[in-house]
Amino acid sequence: METIFDKSKSGRRSTYLNEDDLTSKKPSDELDGDLLRGEKPGLPEISQPELMRHFVELSKKNYGVDDGLYPLGSCTMKHNPKPNEDLAATEEFQDHHPLASPDLVQGNLRLMYELGELLKGVSGMDGITLQPSAGAHGELTGMLMIRKYHEVRDELERRTEILLPDSSHGTNPASAAVAGFDAVEIKSNDEGTVDIEGLKEATSEKTAGIMLTVPNTLGIFEKDILEVAEIVHDAGGLCYFDGANLNAFLGRVRPGDLGMDITHFNLHKTFSTPHGGGGPGAGPVGVKEKLLPYLPIPVVEKTGDGYSFDYDRPKSIGKVNSFPGAFGVLVKAYSYILSLGDEGLKRVSDNAVLNANYLKEKLKDPYKLDYEGVCKHEFVLNGSGMGEGIKTLDIAKRLLDYGYHPPTVYFPLIVKEALMIEPTETETKENLDEFTETMLKIAAEAMEDPELLHEAPTETPVGRLDETQAARNPVLRWTESE
Repeated sequence: METIFDKSKSGRRSTYLNEDDLTSKKPSDELDGDLLRGEKPGLPEISQPELMRHFVELSKKNYGVDDGLYPLGSCTMKHNPKPNEDLAATEEFQDHHPLASPDLVQGNLRLMYELGELLKGVSGMDGITLQPSAGAHGELTGMLMIRKYHEVRDELERRTEILLPDSSHGTNPASAAVAGFDAVEIKSNDEGTVDIEGLKEATSEKTAGIMLTVPNTLGIFEKDILEVAEIVHDAGGLCYFDGANLNAFLGRVRPGDLGMDITHFNLHKTFSTPHGGGGPGAGPVGVKEKLLPYLPIPVVEKTGDGYSFDYDRPKSIGKVNSFPGAFGVLVKAYSYILSLGDEGLKRVSDNAVLNANYLKEKLKDPYKLDYEGVCKHEFVLNGSGMGEGIKTLDIAKRLLDYGYHPPTVYFPLIVKEALMIEPTETETKENLDEFTETMLKIAAEAMEDPELLHEAPTETPVGRLDETQAARNPVLRWTESE
């Protein structure tokens, strides 16, 4: 595939300036000489039509949820209703400045307050902050509140450990570490859930809390969650619930009813904001009553007939964002929840679980399934042993040739050659059947012609890349010598 530099021809321009319209001074005359380059930057020279065609061509080679099935496990890459996008883009919402006086943005504050109330209802929590910009940001916010909770009780010096099941989301250990805690791994049992005896052995007076991903990254619900919460609470710790997989049980069960003290939401996964592409995201955090004093400031409050920001919270962990949150994302979530209602939210989880189990049953043979039983929103196959030298990476690369974005690979680490698939609730049976047919075709190819998979992809604009080399020696900009 040609780059824009390959199409460059000396003397071509996409923009022309009339010399008569310029001032007597050149732009360079206004700059400090130290800021000027000693030579031309080596930009491509190309006409405007060719410039447009080049980038339109590139856009057609991209892949997103509006192109087809995007089974990226643990990420919930699903269709999001377009009317919610339209609402977030309305002038009344989009043009308000985040530093506007509260009396000028009462409608916005009302939306934020009511969204908080809706999220409290969904989660069974007593308070909400809308500030965090992503799920991992929400995790860190939760960890900072756990830290503050123990600090106020003069216990922080000894409560230095956060318990983390080996089936947790990959960001959990980092969030605990950034907040100043030591991560203590808890192994899974043969069913793929938290090993209770291992948890009891790891719990001590050092325990500040536990971070549970529910359902976990195997797509399995932690059936012993009530006992887990009791063990941690008896040791004086707090329970953090990673709610990123909320679409697996939305409208069915609430973290606050399961003994959890803190949870976060990924509005950009569960509540109608496209996931990926660099953002924006939103990761609101809900807490039980004992943690309300530590919520980030400001908190949106209802005051009589109006709404305001409450800064008078002396035990707060402070701000975790420059402004109250990614407001456009909040608008989409608010619209999504109201448009679906209670029954609609339940149908989300019904369809997410149904689609995942339908696909799992279709693919568990010839692919391996290390953990049997009913899954929730996703499941993890084992791609080893499909043919001579075949690995999960080969299967993922071959999927590109068939026009699919591959699932998540090599995560979670507790499954050898992991292939984590999440079909989401928005895919039809026909789409799932087509994906199944392709996966079974690849399995047959792996046995009959393994070299074909080793060389894949061969039908894409760029062939197989060396991801290891790219990670170790990243080239982040083009230079003319290249």
